[in-house]
Amino acid sequence: KKTKEWVLAEAIHSMYQAPLYHLILEGLLLLWIFRLLFFKSYKIQNKVPLSEKEKDDLIAEWTPEPLVPDLQKTLNLSTPYKEITGRPGKTIIVDGKPCLNLASMNFLGLLGNERVAEKSSASIRKYGVGACGPRAFYGTVDVHVELEDRLAEYMGTERAISYAYGFATIASAIPAYAKRGDIIFVDEAVCFAIQKGLHASRSNLVYFRHNDLNDLEEKLKLQEKQDKKDPKKASVTRKFMVVEGLYMNTGQICDLPRLVELKYKYKVRLFVEESLSFGVLGDTGRGVTEHFNIPIEKVDLVVGSLEYALASIGGFCCGRGYVVDHQRLSGHGYVFSASLPPLLARAAVEGLNIMQDDPGRYLMQMWPNSGLRMCMCVIPEIEVTGYQQSPSFHIRRKNSTDRSENLKFLKLLVEQCFENEVCISIASRLAHEEHMSDWNPSVRVAVSVEMDEKDLKKAAEVIKQAAQHAEL
Repeated sequence: KKTKEWVLAEAIHSMYQAPLYHLILEGLLLLWIFRLLFFKSYKIQNKVPLSEKEKDDLIAEWTPEPLVPDLQKTLNLSTPYKEITGRPGKTIIVDGKPCLNLASMNFLGLLGNERVAEKSSASIRKYGVGACGPRAFYGTVDVHVELEDRLAEYMGTERAISYAYGFATIASAIPAYAKRGDIIFVDEAVCFAIQKGLHASRSNLVYFRHNDLNDLEEKLKLQEKQDKKDPKKASVTRKFMVVEGLYMNTGQICDLPRLVELKYKYKVRLFVEESLSFGVLGDTGRGVTEHFNIPIEKVDLVVGSLEYALASIGGFCCGRGYVVDHQRLSGHGYVFSASLPPLLARAAVEGLNIMQDDPGRYLMQMWPNSGLRMCMCVIPEIEVTGYQQSPSFHIRRKNSTDRSENLKFLKLLVEQCFENEVCISIASRLAHEEHMSDWNPSVRVAVSVEMDEKDLKKAAEVIKQAAQHAEL
């Protein structure tokens, strides 16, 4: 009892010795706690219950928001799917009709290659049809490691990393390095996969006009002036340039020598997406770096696809070891997705073997593409856009009016070509989600090494007649 009295007395004595502001602060805190405990933060209003008739009237007037867009509107905007049967090669069977295939991006004709088919079949017997786990959780099979080693060796880099989905490769690689507050200079015509990666990075985006490197340099100069005003912020802000080797949306080639020059002049990291150019450009198909005879070390990250030239599935990144390995813990598509099925990894490895054993495929690929372009450039109703050596180029309406009329023209063009056994398709775009929402629609044409002069002349003649029909 004496102890309790002593403690109470000591507390009262300490209270008298405390500064006045301390006592006032404690008093205010006590009053605030008392208010929170015993007073409501809102006033309860008297509610008048609704009658049954009023409830029925409100329900009858209410129009719920649809969970999905109107079906008929969606069907009017969409193109009916056509059914493919058999193996897509030089010819493709569409709705039971054999057609010359100018729609599939099977550039080197590996999709129906017997060597690839045999190796893939043997892989199924050895590994089964799937890996059933992400790479870091028992999803890494020895053929994945072999594929990455072969890609690094082929591209002449220290390391490579493979992804199970081509779209997710660049969409995962960009946010693995660029974060909030960083700055990315990007071509306005980049593909949708790059755009999703840019949005996921939450970086500050600076778009420059398509393939206009003078416009890019102006924006780099402007950023350099801003950096001088706040050097402390500039020292922790990373800057990137993101371009495509061959642009998916236009078929044009990037000016890599000038981009490398700007990279070193303004101290910016350079990422090059080479999904279309890998396996196509250069003496041995190593892409735009080989095409322009630029050491690949001057590009910070090269991103490619296994889905076009190699006719498999997935994608890859290659570069310096410490740069690439960063994605093994930071690349979302690598960490959280099931790994590439071993049979597809084996197909990609065998595709690389064929590319190395038969480098003449690249020269074979270049002449049919050039021949078809020359035949199509003289068609008065259309214009052909794209790099001369690109295996994929675009057809647009020359006498362009508005977007809806241009799209109608292209649909008639595609249908008329199909009637005459040539398969082409309109380049798909998500207009309401992409950066360039008003981009003029086009037909993307893809050429394969399997096509001969007779095939190309037939394609050019059919497209010419279809363009004339669509213009009427």
